[in-house]
Amino acid sequence: MRALIQRVTAARVEIGGSTVGEIGPGLMILVCAMQGDTEAEADRLAAKIAKLRIFRDDEDRMNRSVIDTGGAALVVSQFTLAADTSRGNRPGFSAAARPDEGERLYNHFAAQIQTLGIPVATGRFGADMAVSLTNDGPVTVWMDTDS
Repeated sequence: MRALIQRVTAARVEIGGSTVGEIGPGLMILVCAMQGDTEAEADRLAAKIAKLRIFRDDEDRMNRSVIDTGGAALVVSQFTLAADTSRGNRPGFSAAARPDEGERLYNHFAAQIQTLGIPVATGRFGADMAVSLTNDGPVTVWMDTDS
């Protein structure tokens, strides 16, 4: 699985002008299931993100996790993280999991984040979403379970 994680002061996802998910301070997590991914990759990625120390401590160093800060997570599916641009200017997305498998793993991942004690808001798999956020820092981290 792949994820792009951003430390945020707030984030929101809208569909058709209506807010479907919103958080205050925490993590904006864009996630993509890749072909061959299983629940094990989703669980491993969720655990790593939950413990990721990218929040400031009392000495202004990145030394705290989202769990430590009591923050939330906005989890949004984004198959375009599977983009392959090696063959020209139009990205290919064949490395992404099939939509049914991608949705199942996306939901599993979001549920796993919540199981780890982090309040979760989500987008809607496959929907045309408008995502807005205020990146804090800015801090942005890329994670891939293949790495």
